[in-house]
Amino acid sequence: MNHRSGFNPLSRTAAHQRALARSMVTSLFRYERINTTKPKALEIRKAAEKLITRGKVDTVHNRRQAARFIADPIILAKLFTNIGPRMKDRPGGYTRILKTGFRQGDAADTVILELVDFKLEDKTASGKKDDKAKKPAEKQSADKKAAPRKTGAAEKTKAKADKPAKAKAPGSEEKNV
Repeated sequence: MNHRSGFNPLSRTAAHQRALARSMVTSLFRYERINTTKPKALEIRKAAEKLITRGKVDTVHNRRQAARFIADPIILAKLFTNIGPRMKDRPGGYTRILKTGFRQGDAADTVILELVDFKLEDKTASGKKDDKAKKPAEKQSADKKAAPRKTGAAEKTKAKADKPAKAKAPGSEEKNV
């Protein structure tokens, strides 16, 4: 019978499960988007959503309860000052799982676990305009950079030609054998 088995142990010991969950939730809050396998994402999602619910109300008790799970003080502060207030109006469902296919080596089902309000930097709209504006400037700067290099090399050769030859000590003439 499989009664009261509401979690996937992921073939790990209890200590390993706890360490895995803590590190992956910390990474999720740090980067707001992580790549992982589907079973891990389903387990990490449970812990992450409970912590985000705590992060919506910034009290000492909630901070201490979250600190039991998140060891990094910077990420803990981010949870209560950035992530929690962003999710204030949302009643639940703070994470999203996007399927990415199968991993090459072992054919594991991989997914992207991300926060719902995560936005990628849009390079298509603003990037094309910026690239066109930068191209003439880059050519000008490349020309300016190339010019000093040529004169610098010419100056070095000129300086070498201007140096007087070293005087040789008497009796130290070279002998060709």
